[in-house]
Amino acid sequence: MSYRRVAFIFSGLLILASLIGFLIMGIEYGIDFKGGKEFVLEFEKPVDATEIRTQLTESLGSTPEVKRFGTELEILIRTDHSGEINTVQNIILSGINKLYPDTGISVIKTDMVGPRFAEDLKMGALNAIIFSIIVVSIYILIRFKKWTFSAGAIIALIHDVLITLGMITLFRTILPFGIQVDQTIIAAFLTIVGYSLNDTVVVFDRIRENQVFHKEMDLLELMNKSLNETLSRTVITSLTTIFVITVLFVFGGESLKGFSFSLLIGLCLGTYSSLFIASASVLEFHEKLSGE
Repeated sequence: MSYRRVAFIFSGLLILASLIGFLIMGIEYGIDFKGGKEFVLEFEKPVDATEIRTQLTESLGSTPEVKRFGTELEILIRTDHSGEINTVQNIILSGINKLYPDTGISVIKTDMVGPRFAEDLKMGALNAIIFSIIVVSIYILIRFKKWTFSAGAIIALIHDVLITLGMITLFRTILPFGIQVDQTIIAAFLTIVGYSLNDTVVVFDRIRENQVFHKEMDLLELMNKSLNETLSRTVITSLTTIFVITVLFVFGGESLKGFSFSLLIGLCLGTYSSLFIASASVLEFHEKLSGE
């Protein structure tokens, strides 16, 4: 807890960088949330999704989402091009034929997401995150019977989601794979919320137990004791999960890159926030209320 001010400054800088990224670069939504067209193509030979994305960026006038779909011979392409679906399909096929002139291509499936449906999906995703945080705050309030614990947990959760989204926004231009905010990324955010909360609850539980056995102990000292007692569990659990997500990121294929990358950032932030943000926020609230 003696490093909590340093942690607050560090987190504040990350949040500031995220907000600047939102203002300057904006959030890049997938066609789930802004509408667009989707094509699934099957090739006679394996092709490179990155090469196709680069080729079609010039043809379509914007960067499409290109990733493997099922087998190594199938590619999923999503674009927000405003043309008719048949026109867009011809542009895509023409661009790919220039890249792979000797490879046969067949269109397995085409689909279109309208702007109205995309807006409904966006609002549904936003509501899912907001209501999950509200339900979590109520659960913490009932479980620990103190609003300071609930407030500390909420601050940590918002901290994790906001910075993760900011890092995705800032890194998307330099990453070697496409990453857009779609339903898959929303699933990653909800996973991060659940994981971060789990770590936080473990620490809060130990604080509550120690308050029963060490009633005369100063809260700062008691929190340090509780954090140290749960530290090995927190680190081991986090590292185990991060190892698995790293394997998923490396070997999971193009379609899982964005999801696993978001989880890697979020899990690291969730572990950090459960140690330095959630408990520290509770301590700050307590000191302000007690006038210390």
